[in-house]
Amino acid sequence: MPTANAALEKVRAYAAPKAGSALEPTVIRRRPPGPHDVLIEIRYTGICHSDIDQVRGDWGQGIYPMVPGHEIAGVVTAVGERVTRHAVGDRVGVGCYVESCGSCVNCAAGAEQFCARGMTSTYNAVGTDGEPTMGGYSTHITVEERHVLRIPDSIPLHRAAPLLCAGVTVYAPLRRWRAARGTRVAVVGMGGLGHLGIRLARAMGAEVTMLSGSPRKEDDARRLGAHHFHTLPGPEEFAAQAGSHDLILNTAPAGVDQDAYLSLLAVDGVLVHLGIADGPTSVGPFSLVYGRKVVAGSMIGGLRETQDTLDFCGAAGIGAEVELVDAARVNEAFAKVVAGEVRYRFVIDAATL
Repeated sequence: MPTANAALEKVRAYAAPKAGSALEPTVIRRRPPGPHDVLIEIRYTGICHSDIDQVRGDWGQGIYPMVPGHEIAGVVTAVGERVTRHAVGDRVGVGCYVESCGSCVNCAAGAEQFCARGMTSTYNAVGTDGEPTMGGYSTHITVEERHVLRIPDSIPLHRAAPLLCAGVTVYAPLRRWRAARGTRVAVVGMGGLGHLGIRLARAMGAEVTMLSGSPRKEDDARRLGAHHFHTLPGPEEFAAQAGSHDLILNTAPAGVDQDAYLSLLAVDGVLVHLGIADGPTSVGPFSLVYGRKVVAGSMIGGLRETQDTLDFCGAAGIGAEVELVDAARVNEAFAKVVAGEVRYRFVIDAATL
């Protein structure tokens, strides 16, 4: 990497030149560390389905060229003169955002993902310096120290990377709705989110059920910690499971029949949507009032929640189930994610950049 005397550092990356295009190797610029910044040599970056959505422009107008990636794990190589939280050589991670105001009511409550000013996403956003943010499909990144998380030594970096998004996305609702011994948790969908939902809920002491449309996932679900496995293709199967869960985490990226899934909840049960479905969904009021049930949503987590996720996983020996890919295969990996052909998270080896 060039010396820090340069105004902006040139690093290798993969970027989408325009909406819907294939990613291509390129060179981007990173700022040298300011007084409160941390420079990270990226070792691994997870491929999230939202990377694909944003590259395709499915979430509205994007900023191109776009370097995706918000599940970043690496090692600190330089720090600014006023940095106190991190040191050279530390194992660290960066999640879905790199800036938040730190002072609004939401940030003060540890919910920086809902920053009233608006969080600055790790990519496809404009930072306070006026420059577009570029994500983790690159060799280095410079991030303000408050938004850099510690990765426990017990988690291999390639298995830690997906915890920065997928991990905290399932950890946060499990903690919010107090999953513990005796809680009956069901996980819908066994992909990048769902497989971690099983492991985390089991580690918290919950009784875990995997709900899937495919019997092919049963062996993996049980290996990862599910006590029960059910396929739910029709009304008979839903009727057999009625009232048997306290908390359902819906990780499926497609729409579901909310009334059917609410029927699976006990009194005061909660259905939490984590996957982002295409198009509107509806729910009948009787599905809610009969049993005082709740439909909720949850999105990633605050900085404290993300650090808690990493620490909990470190203590419990939990890492994501990953397939390492060379950067040159990133477009192939995108296609496989869309086709559901990954078990359960692709992670880019940054050394191949």
